[in-house]
Amino acid sequence: MNSNRHSSRVWNPAERRARRNNRKKRRRLIVKTALITMFAACFAVLFLMPIVLTVTNSFMSASEISANYGQVFATSDTGGKTYIASKVNLKFIPDMVSFSQYITVLFKSPEYLFKFWNSVILVVPIVIFQLLVAAGASYGFARYRGRLKEIIFFVYIILMLMPYQVTLVPNYLVSEWLNILDTRWAIWLPGIFSPFAVFLLTKYMRRIPESVMEAAQIDGAGEWQIFKSICMPLCKGSLCSVAILIFIDYWNMVEQPLILLSDTEMHPLSVFLSKINEGEVGLAFAVATIYMVPPILVFLYGEDYLVEGITYQGGIKG
Repeated sequence: MNSNRHSSRVWNPAERRARRNNRKKRRRLIVKTALITMFAACFAVLFLMPIVLTVTNSFMSASEISANYGQVFATSDTGGKTYIASKVNLKFIPDMVSFSQYITVLFKSPEYLFKFWNSVILVVPIVIFQLLVAAGASYGFARYRGRLKEIIFFVYIILMLMPYQVTLVPNYLVSEWLNILDTRWAIWLPGIFSPFAVFLLTKYMRRIPESVMEAAQIDGAGEWQIFKSICMPLCKGSLCSVAILIFIDYWNMVEQPLILLSDTEMHPLSVFLSKINEGEVGLAFAVATIYMVPPILVFLYGEDYLVEGITYQGGIKG
């Protein structure tokens, strides 16, 4: 009996080679995974370093910021920048945590909060109404096919591929012709009718099986019921992902307000951040930190929807 048990433990050469190959594959997989993880971690640290530096430096006092970065923001007697002769001290941990910058921004200087609410007033209507316009237009492009509609959709794609700087002059001329220059409508109208959301939602809706809509029509559903009860629920993830991308895009806009709004009182905080003078470098860190909060919250809230909207290929989930 012992001999049989011993003989069962003896592997033939083919089994031994297979086990060695499996062990080698596992080692290679572990080494490959470790290298990829280290590579991704290095890039994550590089990308997060400016954000962490901004947040931590916002809790430094003005004197400490001047001591660490004074040479970067110093100016010469003629008003130009000075040459940095020595190294700048990149400091992540403040010697003493100070909330003086935030107190100044939130309570003592309402100009920053006023610019912040300018950003909200300009961006939120664009996100809401661009989604409404895009949902209706995308349903039309996806539901009905035809040569004319394909040509119009192709024009949408061409407009989307153009950078905003190319269409800035036409937008300026049209705004002047409509007599909305130097008003918020000059920012709202081009944003609301932007082709970006129409393109993404159309591609998403075209993946919904036509059999689902045909079955709804057989049951007596009209176009509005199909749009409201079938397309919109299936496109929930895509709508949320598009809303996040639109919000981040227009939250960081700079060219549009600079060209279309001559009144600086109407400029958003994204424009005002670049105009903070050298004597308020500490406030710039605090204002930048506050400015980052809404996009981060929007992303964290809609992260699952964003992933779903990008990866989900349309159709019916089982």
